[in-house]
Amino acid sequence: MTVLFTPQLPERDAQEIAPGAAHVPNWLSLEQQQWIADRFHEWVRGPVPLRAATVRGHRMSVRTVCLGWHWQPYRYTRAATDVNGARVLPFPDWMVRLGRSALRSTGHDAATIDAYTPDTALVNYYDTNARLGMHQDKDEESRAPVVSLSIGDTCTFRFGNTETRAKPYTDRLLASGDLFVFGGPARPAFHGVTKVHQDTAPAGCGISHGRINITMRMTGLDG
Repeated sequence: MTVLFTPQLPERDAQEIAPGAAHVPNWLSLEQQQWIADRFHEWVRGPVPLRAATVRGHRMSVRTVCLGWHWQPYRYTRAATDVNGARVLPFPDWMVRLGRSALRSTGHDAATIDAYTPDTALVNYYDTNARLGMHQDKDEESRAPVVSLSIGDTCTFRFGNTETRAKPYTDRLLASGDLFVFGGPARPAFHGVTKVHQDTAPAGCGISHGRINITMRMTGLDG
């Protein structure tokens, strides 16, 4: 259960991708991945179901369920007014602890870790054909780091610069159990997913095909 997510997770080597951005392979154990995948299967049953948002008239190939605050282009609301009007599930305490552990594993200072209280998660599901175009996470008032967790099939994650969707960017494989954190000067960087690699999910991760991606953020919102 949530004892899996104590403040003292095993230390892994963080790989800096850019100033403020770090990748930690194999950060979650298979047991932890399985437990989170089980929670995902609960979350998608509602009260707000898994759905594909429509952005500028185009339906996204990625499907999302939210915790804490509901994201819709380009704002956060407590109720999913673009889906069924229901209030989203609360943000779980164990995920706050997990987010702080993620910052600890990526070299953040104690003050930043202690102040980090994520209050929303966009939980994305990618099937084999899903992609996510280059974009910035800028709907939050807070500039606190974004914590990203991957479970299931490996993806090619493109992490770019802060000025444009074009080069320079770095392509990185994110596998099941991997952690990616970006904050500080990297917080406004463009990023996206260019490919999901079919049949790469490890046995025992809790999902046999596709990819679950959890991105925790601090919205900076009240209410």
